[in-house]
Order: sequence, then structure tokens, then C-alpha cells
Amino acid sequence: MRLVTYGERGEERLGALVDGGRYVLDLNIASHGSIPPDPIAFLDGDYWDLARKVISQPAADVEPAALIEADSVRRGAPIPEPRTIIALGLNYRDHAEEGGQSVPPNPLLFAKAPAATVGPYDDIVYPPQVTQLDYEAELAIVIGKRAKNLTPEQAWNVIAGYTVINDVSARDIQFSESQWFRAKSFDTFAPMGPCLVTPDEIGDPQNLRIWCDVNGERLQNSTTANMIFKIPEIVAFISQVFTLRPGDVIATGTPAGVGVFRKPPRLLQVGDIVETGIEKIGVMRNKVVAP
Repeated sequence: MRLVTYGERGEERLGALVDGGRYVLDLNIASHGSIPPDPIAFLDGDYWDLARKVISQPAADVEPAALIEADSVRRGAPIPEPRTIIALGLNYRDHAEEGGQSVPPNPLLFAKAPAATVGPYDDIVYPPQVTQLDYEAELAIVIGKRAKNLTPEQAWNVIAGYTVINDVSARDIQFSESQWFRAKSFDTFAPMGPCLVTPDEIGDPQNLRIWCDVNGERLQNSTTANMIFKIPEIVAFISQVFTLRPGDVIATGTPAGVGVFRKPPRLLQVGDIVETGIEKIGVMRNKVVAP
């Protein structure tokens, strides 16, 4: 199952991709009413059952759901307003090595402001106070159930699905401050999408290709098998700190190849096209624009 939101920002509707992603099936209409695509509402309520029921039927047999051409609507982030965005630093050994840093003994956690979230084809705005803008392709976990003090074995049961996130970063600010929240949290610094893919479609999430292209040049090219801390460890570790809730998003770290550590550095510029992708999920395409 591949869930999306679509429509104007702030008024996104909940849909499912059908027919190979060519159409969006409007789940709001299918439910005979309006379903605000609030993470708590469609992850913690009965909307999973609704989505499964609707997309399990041939599209032509679904009434009164509307089919909308996917190219005709703005695609929003699958979780347009995450409860929390918690991220991992240095979770790929090669990324730690390229920055000359030691591998952390435990998952290194930091946060991004949920307001930084934008859709998979929205622009990344280059803030005027930033001089070093960088990309980070990451696999994101979306939490679907409230949970606390999980074991790694239990962690699988609270994962609603996976998506792609670009942990856009202001490196000049990141390296000048002792914590990273400001550098990671400017508006548009969390493109997410192009859909939320449920675990049944992913199979093994620790064996997915992950990449980032800038203007068609492949700068990151790795696999989630190279994570230091694996997905169940990450979810369980975070649950020991605070209660996980539906709509929480966990960005699991980025592999080597980020712009600031390339020789010479390859930082983002206005006009660049950034494409971040993960196997079995899809590709985002975001343009860097001036304020």
C-alpha cells in the first residue's frame, strides 16, 4: 500500500497510489466525508482498514472514490505535519569516516522542526543567512502506534511504513553551534515522499539502495545494509527515551557523499535539482530556489 497526500499545502487530502502510481485514489471521498490527513487520524484510527479495503478492489469498482491523474495534482509529504522528526547522526560508518568522526556508541539523536516538512516535488528555499547548504538522502520510518519501552523485537509492530527524507542542512550553522536543531530546521529543510510504503511492500528495509543526484550527477550511492544501528535497534532505543506516537518520523541517517566533505566540496546552489531516492519507495525531485 502506498499512501500519499495531495492538494494545496495546508489543505492536503489523503489518497492512495493505484494503477502503478498513475492515479491517486481519493480516500476522503471513499469514506463519504472529509478526512483531514492528520497523522493521528489516519495512522491511529480506522483509515488503514479503509485504505486496504479501497485499494484491494479494481479501481473501476470503487465508488464513490475519485481517481485523479497523479501528474495533475500537487503531491504533499505523506505525513504533512509530523508529530516529531527525530533524526540520527553518523549512522553510516563511511559517512562518519568522511567527516573524520568516531562512530557513536549509541544512536546519536537530534531533532528537526516538523514545520520544515515539504512535499517530494516542492522547492528547497536557500535561506539568506545560510552560506553552506547541503543534502542528505535518508530512509525515514513512520510510526503508526503509540509505544514505550520497546524491545527490538517489538519495534517492528509499531512501524506504519517507510518514506524518503532529505535532511537538508545548513553546514555553516551546524559546525558553528554545539547542537544541530537550528541548522536542520529551516522551512523546506525536510522534503519527504513521494509516498508512504507499508512494510508488506518493502520486505527487508535493511537491503534497499539509497542515492542522491544533483543536476544528474550521482553524489550518494549506498544501501541501507550499511547502517551502523539497524531499524529495530533505532526504534527501541528512542522508545526508551520518550513515548512514540502515530505520525512520528525517524530519519535513520545518511551514507557517505554529502557535499561538504567532497573534495572539492559540492554544496547546493540556487537552481540545483536534487533527486533523492530509495529502492521500492521512489524518488523525490526538489529545486533549490532563492527566498
